[in-house]
Amino acid sequence: MPDKMPVKTPAKTALDRRLLLSSGLFALGAAASASARAQTQNQTQNQTKHQAPLPADTDEYIPLWPNGPVGLLKPDLKEITEGSGTPVFRRTWGVTNPRLGVYRPANPNGAAMLVIPGGGYQIASVDKEGRDIARFLNGHGITAFVLIYRMPAEGWENAADVPLMDAQRALRLIRHKAGDFGLEADRVGVMGFSAGGHLCASLATRFEAKVYQPVDAADALSARPFLSAPIYPVVSMKAGITHNGSRNNLIGADADEATVRLYSAEEHVTAQTPPTFLAHSEDDGAVPVDNSLLLRAALKRAGVTVETHLYPKGGHGFGLTNPDIDWGPLFITFARLQKLIPA
Repeated sequence: MPDKMPVKTPAKTALDRRLLLSSGLFALGAAASASARAQTQNQTQNQTKHQAPLPADTDEYIPLWPNGPVGLLKPDLKEITEGSGTPVFRRTWGVTNPRLGVYRPANPNGAAMLVIPGGGYQIASVDKEGRDIARFLNGHGITAFVLIYRMPAEGWENAADVPLMDAQRALRLIRHKAGDFGLEADRVGVMGFSAGGHLCASLATRFEAKVYQPVDAADALSARPFLSAPIYPVVSMKAGITHNGSRNNLIGADADEATVRLYSAEEHVTAQTPPTFLAHSEDDGAVPVDNSLLLRAALKRAGVTVETHLYPKGGHGFGLTNPDIDWGPLFITFARLQKLIPA
């Protein structure tokens, strides 16, 4: 599917259209977008007729590390979960037992997605960018695994690599246990939000990085995702582009240039980077849209399939809660075109 840019104000539309045509980022017509939404809505309605109600949460978890993670420097670190807002969305931090929350669809189709909540590498938004995303994916037959991962600034050795350790291990573990869930081991994608989008993009570009010592047979498997979907992602650690909170928690405010490059995902895109779906609002006041544009440009240079959806308004952290931002059905269409899920 071509890239999509929603319609802007008349004064800017002509200029933006010329820029998009010259860069290859061209909007889908309204009819095509409406058709994709209608197709997805019909499929969802048909599935709903035959599916039992999905659970609000899950009580099925898979620990990532059989003997627990190594390198904890603060033995008194305790996991905390708090909720706020209407509806209530929970946030988790202090994780010492990284794990996967398993969400099984009523009608699995053999595909899986690793879902990585965001939170500035300080907390994980486990409902809005975890549970609710998993339930949406379940509605399309995708088995979802929500990653509850360690935060780098909470007291770990090799702190900057701790999130990627958990993400690599998670994807390998899903593949290792594919038979237990009726999955095809190669059809495992990754989706992440905000700082979780940085971890998603890091996994997609640094899946071969040796960030931990193998612990069992699962670690002999590839950590390369089938596809990736960084949503309003932090991508770069470069000053003026990055989200400062995420950078400070991951690599520190005073990181040297080599460290900044190492943890900037756009610097590691190759032809082996998996097909990528991007969604971002242009008025995002927390994570500049330039993060997605940098990643898109790197993917295009490497010849990697990328679908990009930019929205004039939406702010940051919209998850699936903004009815005017239709990235969810568009991702399902992308996943179908990439053969993650059946046509």
